[in-house]
Amino acid sequence: MAQKRIYILNGHPAAESLTGSVAKSYADAARKAGHQVRLTNLHDLTFDPDYGFGGYVNQKPLEPELEQVLADIEWSEHVVVATPMWWGGLPAKLKGLFDRALLPGRTFDTRTTTKLGLPAPLLTGRTGRVLLLSDTPGWFFRLMYRNAMIVQIQRQILEFVGIKPVKVTQFNGTSDPKAGSVEKWLKQAAKIGAQAA
Repeated sequence: MAQKRIYILNGHPAAESLTGSVAKSYADAARKAGHQVRLTNLHDLTFDPDYGFGGYVNQKPLEPELEQVLADIEWSEHVVVATPMWWGGLPAKLKGLFDRALLPGRTFDTRTTTKLGLPAPLLTGRTGRVLLLSDTPGWFFRLMYRNAMIVQIQRQILEFVGIKPVKVTQFNGTSDPKAGSVEKWLKQAAKIGAQAA
């Protein structure tokens, strides 16, 4: 298997979390398999998550931490985002990172459009993986919520800027896991990491 440059973003804002453990399991296995890995923990980053006064013309300057996130994405061939689902969506700080860092001119081009009329993506040539942790059973997530969060992070965020295809792995029932579930999830993340998938 060819080596890949993998960028992993642990999108949980707490210093210790199951999401962080899943991201680390993926990272450790990928490194052991010979891949180049860069791992960022959201809780280590200091930045203003509010887009605030910024606009496409008058952009708020990026903090060094956000510049590094962009540099790591640009360096990578495969982007992995590990995130919990909170209130049906992304944690506010993680959403703030996307709001602030994924800007026109750097990650997409509003002056050029695709065949569908969307802004041209600028981060093409990269694949993606989302590791999504939630309490909601998978079937309920599909039937009642229509996979809304998956559509958001997979299609409206990552694929929008050119990272595609993006595969999604769900870990459900994470607040009160059954016996053996955590070990199973960590092994599953490691298996995917070793394959750089």
